[in-house]
Amino acid sequence: MIKRVRYYIFLKDVLILALSAFGGPQAHIAMLFDLMVNKRRYLNEQELIELNALCQILPGPTSTQTITAIGFKIGGPNLAYLTLLIWMLPAVSLMIIAGMGISYMQENNISLDFAKFIQPMAIGFVAYAAYKITTKVVNTKTGILLMVISAIVSYLASSPFVFPLILLAGGAITAFKFKKHDIEEKEKLAIDWRNFLLWGGVFIFAAALGAVTQSQTILLFENFYRNGSLIFGGGQVLIPLLYTEFTSLKSYLDQEEFLTGYALMQALPGPVFSFSAFIGSISMKGSGFGSQILGGLVSAAGIFLPGTFLIFFIIRFWGNLKKYRIVKASLEGINAVSSGMVIAAAFLLFKPIDLNIINLLMVFGTFNLLMFTKIPAPFIILAGLGAGFLF
Repeated sequence: MIKRVRYYIFLKDVLILALSAFGGPQAHIAMLFDLMVNKRRYLNEQELIELNALCQILPGPTSTQTITAIGFKIGGPNLAYLTLLIWMLPAVSLMIIAGMGISYMQENNISLDFAKFIQPMAIGFVAYAAYKITTKVVNTKTGILLMVISAIVSYLASSPFVFPLILLAGGAITAFKFKKHDIEEKEKLAIDWRNFLLWGGVFIFAAALGAVTQSQTILLFENFYRNGSLIFGGGQVLIPLLYTEFTSLKSYLDQEEFLTGYALMQALPGPVFSFSAFIGSISMKGSGFGSQILGGLVSAAGIFLPGTFLIFFIIRFWGNLKKYRIVKASLEGINAVSSGMVIAAAFLLFKPIDLNIINLLMVFGTFNLLMFTKIPAPFIILAGLGAGFLF
């Protein structure tokens, strides 16, 4: 009974975070420290730091994996899955509704001009994310070189498969610098492969089923499951991959829809990866609201499940794995390449926008508001929406 009450309180805390955690992974981790460590003491500060570090080197949504891992630590897999569901559901639901709303307006010839300011503002958010991630994790000559190469390759690449390859290459390059890290005493790794096999099995099954059926619902799940399996660096790195695959290559949604959805995501609490639900919903436009809801849900499931399976797999032996110098050294390259990809995203997203003074002012104005003021991101987006309605 005591455990059940504790689990209930924990899930209530997760719901509070899901409804109030604005600002992306950096802000989310600060809220986790405040609520999960200082107030509730579900774990101590060092344990949370280590969990967050683990999730940063895994593909998938960092803050989602961290919260899910806390649930796993407290109550095992069942509580962890409930944690994931409660954390993602509010933002996913709102993004599906946003996708349905925009589709409805387009089908009924209702102008989207109210979003004309928040589209360039979305680029300002991506530029600011590029600045933050670069200044935080790129601090060596090797890192700077890898960042520049990554930015150029990401900008020129025409295939979504290029991104995971350059991430892995960056990690492999800096792994050779492992001798610069101190040797730590470690035990032999004892690995339980079940969750890894589950991750790989779903990956292969979804790809095969999508190829055979050519069902757009199955293909959406497979596309997002693949992206969720290969995205290192969190929500900032998600954007260039999704833009390249779903807008540039597959044309599931146009650039205006993409930027509008991304800007709206900035005004919502919860995980940035819930943007996938918006893309899934828009991708099914013209097939009815039921299909749009289904498209949003399968896309969200696809993007969130890989990181969940992988965190369940690796958390059991993370204590020993993190002591290996080659693992520590590879993080430098992965982080540097991730930074370059976000820089490229800012340029890619700006390319189709009209190069006029208003759009430029919106991009630079948003960047400077984020850089030099403490105005919360949702208020900035709401101001942009208000200006769009007025003018």
